[in-house]
Amino acid sequence: MGDLNGGEMIGLVAVILSLGIPMAGLYTYYRVKKLRADERMAAIARGVEVPFETEVTPAARSRKYGILLVCGALGFIATFGAIAGITHEPETWAAAAFGFIPLAIGIGYFIDFTLSRSEAHS
Repeated sequence: MGDLNGGEMIGLVAVILSLGIPMAGLYTYYRVKKLRADERMAAIARGVEVPFETEVTPAARSRKYGILLVCGALGFIATFGAIAGITHEPETWAAAAFGFIPLAIGIGYFIDFTLSRSEAHS
């Protein structure tokens, strides 16, 4: 295979991480879900009444996603803004502009929350 120089090593690590991190996340999600199901089945087998988890309303879900996306976007924009100010490189603001994508999606979730809440009250 030969020796890897710095550039090839960085590329190899980038590919491994870009594929490995999502796979690790999926595996962890699967294991947690399986452990919860096994725990629930064991409790049912012992005769313990296990309450079902309450279903989250669509309005509450929209509010939660809106808060998370707007806060994440503002943090992203603030981070790149701080980097641009510290390094005195105005081009860094171009990276901060990508924060407007989750910001717009978060605002859309807030609009959905408001509309679904007003529909429920009428």
